Amino acid sequence: MAKKDYYAIIGVAKDASDEDIKKAYRKLAMKYHPDRNPDNKEAEEKFKEAAEAYQVLSDPQKRSRYDQMGHAGVNDQGGFSSNMNMDDIFTNFSDIFENIFSGGGGGGRHRQKRGTSTEPQPQRGHDLRQEITISFKDSFTGIDSNLSYVRFIPCETCHAKGTTAGTTVKNCSTCHGTGQVQFQQGFFAFAQPCNACSGHGFTIPSPCTTCKGQTRIQKRDKFSVSIPKGIQDGMELRIGDKGDAGIFGGGTGDLYVRVTVQEDPKFKRKDDDLLCSMMLTYPQLVLGCQVEIESIDGSKETLKVPSGTPADHKIVLTGKGFTSIRGRGKGSLVVKLKCYIPKKISSEATKALREYSDIVGTSVVDSEDGIIGFFKKFLG
Repeated sequence: MAKKDYYAIIGVAKDASDEDIKKAYRKLAMKYHPDRNPDNKEAEEKFKEAAEAYQVLSDPQKRSRYDQMGHAGVNDQGGFSSNMNMDDIFTNFSDIFENIFSGGGGGGRHRQKRGTSTEPQPQRGHDLRQEITISFKDSFTGIDSNLSYVRFIPCETCHAKGTTAGTTVKNCSTCHGTGQVQFQQGFFAFAQPCNACSGHGFTIPSPCTTCKGQTRIQKRDKFSVSIPKGIQDGMELRIGDKGDAGIFGGGTGDLYVRVTVQEDPKFKRKDDDLLCSMMLTYPQLVLGCQVEIESIDGSKETLKVPSGTPADHKIVLTGKGFTSIRGRGKGSLVVKLKCYIPKKISSEATKALREYSDIVGTSVVDSEDGIIGFFKKFLG
């Protein structure tokens, strides 16, 4: 039986463009696809027939011979035989079936593209995280802290290539460089990483003896981290290129250092202000005084306490607090004054206090700060 004209099978004119031929074949492949025509021998034959015609017309040399000599020009030149395998169709025309169904599902049992040249793609290394604990004073003054941790660095033996000198990677013969083996079951497409190359699309026949083909090795790194003045508890510092080295020459990740600031028994922090309290005697608060205090960094500051200063009064020294890490300037040193009340005093002091009470009296001027009590007697 004489074979049908390939142009007629595809449904295009003899002067049709390559793109028109491809579109026409895609339409036929969708129409007669075995998954859309289960157990339909007639559709299967038309599917094979269209594939045979497309294989010839899509190849410029075969199409030229066919135009000159008809079927005789392409016999035994790559045309399909009558016992062709369906998998051969899906494999050879994977570009046609790549997106034949919605969602990118291929129409073949295996969708890998043959002959794909897969070079190792550089991949950036992972970011790493470390923690450092510093004192409250260190957060005020800043400090250089030593850090030691394990990370990946580029292999110097193979210069991050993963191969021994004079050798190269090769395309995986199983997935042909795609990194995946894909299957079609009914209208559902499935894909899984190629086991032969672990999904890379290539293999390393002669891996570097130092890194075993991984292009990088682990090493303990030590360096000094500069903790800036004003760092707050829980803040993170990003240190560029101190994370893991990339694969096959990819960029190096960053290192994030989380800073924990210990509490201090005497000083506290609020925003950029440094807070503390100072005990003064009752006479110092009443008569006023000048005192010297020592800040968290050991520097000396002089405070002038006006006469008649109440307990819990705050004296603010501008620019003596924390350095602002997010802007310019500094916070304040805020000193809260407290009155020292001794639990035991001498008889002379007791006598003096009673005499003082007789002089100043025991009544208190009414104010909005609290309620007024009525004096009855001393208990001591």
